[in-house]
Amino acid sequence: MRIARWTHAGGIGEGFVIGDGVVAFPRGLTVADVLAAGLAELPALAAEVEADPAASALPLIEVELLAPLVPASVRDFVAFEEHVEGVTASVDGASHVADEWYTYPTFYFTNPHSIIATGEEVRPPATERLDFELEVGAVIGGIEGSDGRDLTPAEGAAHIFGYTIFNDWSARDVQGREMKVRLGPAKGKDFATTLGPWITTADEFGGLVDDEGFLAIRVEVFVNGERVGHDLLSNMGWPFGELVAYASRDSRVVPGDVLGSGTAGNGGCLAELWGRAGELTPPPLAAGDEVVMRVEGIGEIRNTVGRARPVPGIPPARTRSRARERL
Repeated sequence: MRIARWTHAGGIGEGFVIGDGVVAFPRGLTVADVLAAGLAELPALAAEVEADPAASALPLIEVELLAPLVPASVRDFVAFEEHVEGVTASVDGASHVADEWYTYPTFYFTNPHSIIATGEEVRPPATERLDFELEVGAVIGGIEGSDGRDLTPAEGAAHIFGYTIFNDWSARDVQGREMKVRLGPAKGKDFATTLGPWITTADEFGGLVDDEGFLAIRVEVFVNGERVGHDLLSNMGWPFGELVAYASRDSRVVPGDVLGSGTAGNGGCLAELWGRAGELTPPPLAAGDEVVMRVEGIGEIRNTVGRARPVPGIPPARTRSRARERL
């Protein structure tokens, strides 16, 4: 099943994507309500819609899709070794994967307030190295009797409600400056993350999950109609269940959390290609460029790059006396 959010005739709708149309959930339920109830409750809800003669579909072409959820939080992992190899070459001039990468699946928190939908224009910061990141996001749902804490990998996998396409837009020059302070990425990725076009429920992928839990689906990205990257999601260093388990360690995951796979290899972002080429080839994204991502079993998202907005300046740090008492 697929679930989505959309606007139509000035209102917001939330419900199922059925064929080429959308049908609202009954009883005024929202995507957040459905995620909290969990995947196990979804078939009964679908049956309720099917049995309701008043449930009418709107054609997809007549609605404007929103991001499929308002995330509770967004964690983004770096789970593809090939991506790390290429990006370190771009940043440091030499390809290297730190030993620590192999120990645990590392992630950072990104901004849940900068989520955009397919079709929206991306407004980047002032940057000369705008980039995309081809990812898949796992969306967490509720499970009765679980508070989402200290999960095993099997329990983590069971908490996955479904998957959506995840584009972690990145200003690489801003990111590089920030990370020299040994924090971040922050403002280099703060401005936009595309989620969409909808959430495809985890049960739809049963035949594509191997014995270790890896999801073998095709992912690809196009810039202005030219394919620049493609990979299999199963090239992640850890399956999603283990990412969820690690996120929950000494913490918790809750319905509505989104966990990004990290950027796919083999051209999943421009920075990887820059590192391998030793130059900015293909060129950084510019205003007017269209980025399209397609993921098997989910669908397609597309966004056009806009222009940076002028923003108020902030002065550099001041030299201070380090006095310990007021004069």
